[in-house]
Amino acid sequence: MRKSYVNNNIKVKEFDALIKITVEMSRYLYPYIREILRSKEDLEENSVIWKDFNNRFIELISERFNVDSIRVKKLLNQAENDEIIIKSLLTLSLCISNQGYQKLKNLLLDS
Repeated sequence: MRKSYVNNNIKVKEFDALIKITVEMSRYLYPYIREILRSKEDLEENSVIWKDFNNRFIELISERFNVDSIRVKKLLNQAENDEIIIKSLLTLSLCISNQGYQKLKNLLLDS
């Protein structure tokens, strides 16, 4: 889905390292993740936070991914991407615990 796609399989150590980085970044960003999710629940009061996050998400996807791909078009579609964003944020918020690494690894391997 990326613009600079290389057809190489990721090594187990690289996979583990990426999961560890993701878990640590989730811990660091947890207050922000909570605020984004809370703003989605109460759009009337906190719509600015959700809109800013959603716009930045779309901007990053457009910059880094192949926008001609069907999957990427789904991410860019405002009507469909809310569910993907919320699911991703909830997953990140659930992996901040002490068992976060194992939870995220299991989730990714089951997909």
